[in-house]
Amino acid sequence: MKRASLLLRKDLRVLVRSPVLLGVLIAYPLLVAGLVGLVAGYGSAKPRVALVDEDHLPQVVVVGGHPFRIQDAIAEVGKNVHLLPMQPGSARRALSTGRVVATLTVPPGFLADLTSGVHSPSLQYQTTHGGISSRVTQQVQALVYNLNRRLQKALVQTDLGYVQLIVNGGRAKFGGRTYDVLGLERMQLLLRELPPSPQRARMAEFARIAGVALAQTGNLLGSTASPIGLQRAHEDSRSSLLSAQVQAYALALTVTFLALLLAAGAIASERDENTIGRLRRGLLSMGELVSAKVALAAVVALALGLAIAVVFGVIVQAGGVAGGEPWQRLPLLALGLVLAGAALGALGALLGALSREARTASLVAVLVVMPIVFLGLVPREVVPVAGWLSDGLPFAHAVRYFAASLYDASPWATVARELAWLLGLGLLFGALARVATRRLSS
Repeated sequence: MKRASLLLRKDLRVLVRSPVLLGVLIAYPLLVAGLVGLVAGYGSAKPRVALVDEDHLPQVVVVGGHPFRIQDAIAEVGKNVHLLPMQPGSARRALSTGRVVATLTVPPGFLADLTSGVHSPSLQYQTTHGGISSRVTQQVQALVYNLNRRLQKALVQTDLGYVQLIVNGGRAKFGGRTYDVLGLERMQLLLRELPPSPQRARMAEFARIAGVALAQTGNLLGSTASPIGLQRAHEDSRSSLLSAQVQAYALALTVTFLALLLAAGAIASERDENTIGRLRRGLLSMGELVSAKVALAAVVALALGLAIAVVFGVIVQAGGVAGGEPWQRLPLLALGLVLAGAALGALGALLGALSREARTASLVAVLVVMPIVFLGLVPREVVPVAGWLSDGLPFAHAVRYFAASLYDASPWATVARELAWLLGLGLLFGALARVATRRLSS
């Protein structure tokens, strides 16, 4: 191991003597990690939904005697989706070609049912097939819920008008006809003019109790329309760009990029410089050579990963957000950084040995990084095959380990499982790299 450590020191000195290369190696994965984090953080951005108005809704409608700007209401409550007005044919084509993820249709007769108060109108929607359809359904349901919330005040006022009519009496229009309603109060006055009798007493008592009960109808209707309220409490929390998920992606992507590139380039450069043959003549075994390159990747991953974690922690703590400081979890994070860097370094050493020269190895490493990363980003629920493939690569396990070790209340089960995966993958790729390096020296 002493000879392997000497080779590691040589590689670190070469890396330090190339500040431009080192800066690019650090800046590039951080930039990509930021972009990936933005995509992951804003993956729930508003989907595009086609709005088809087959009832030709006017700007203002009267609901329960109250003017209501329904077009503006639809636009305003569509905060969760990006509504695009379209004709029926265009909407169908846009849905079939994937330009929109859903269509929301206002069918003919919608306005008549809404203003009549007799029937509940319905909106119709269609979604694309696939994993996003459930999220679009939730967004459309939220849109209809908000519309109902805006309309319920006018409808409750209408119902209260009917209740007041029963209590006080008067004229009312319903279904295109006019009615003269006696009302409970006028009923009591008429009852007083009748001769006393048990029947009159019972009717008067009923009218009194009904009047008292109906006086509480306003509160009852309001509670029926909104049995549970929702209030948003102010709380200092991190933005999406500084979330734990983004930090885990940033750490994993940076470690993946650097470990693969450094290990692949370093082991291939030994052949370019004709040193493998000399090292093999008793100076260094192929196992020690691979161990030195794996150690190089682990050291760089540890140093840069801890630096990223400290920077995230300083930014979050400066923002006054409780719970965003990783200081107590740094030792646990350091263990994962070393193992993730080693596992990825072993994979990089395998790629470098198979590529045989440094330029090809570097190109192969860069080309391999993106598929590995994006396989780990694809949800298992959407594409199960991608989840199975990502389990055979260290990136997804590193993401889960970093997220759990930094911010889970009880991370131990996840940490133990992902450490076992990283250790197993590192040993597997290391053994394969050792075999491939023997071929490289022949």
